[in-house]
Amino acid sequence: MTRTDPTLDVHVQRLKALGHTARLSIVRMVVQGPVEGTPAGEIQERLEIPGSTLSHHLSELTQAGLLQAARQGTTIRYAARFDALRALTNYLWEDCCGLGCRDVHCP
Repeated sequence: MTRTDPTLDVHVQRLKALGHTARLSIVRMVVQGPVEGTPAGEIQERLEIPGSTLSHHLSELTQAGLLQAARQGTTIRYAARFDALRALTNYLWEDCCGLGCRDVHCP
């Protein structure tokens, strides 16, 4: 396999982070939440994930650049990195129509 895209490793890391049921659920919840971020306690309560397990998943998503954490007093809020999420989805679609796809399902 020839690697011509320097961002390939970043995309792989982000897809890997999203490739777990809990982490995908966390991202979907945070994306739907307030722009300033969703408190970790609220994520834990709504998704019913034990604290230590949630901490691990939030760390993976933050390290992959899909979420950002901000401390607000004793609360840590997690907000979506929409630029990173958009870059990932754009990467998945960027060559679709360039490969002759003229289907109605193309963007």
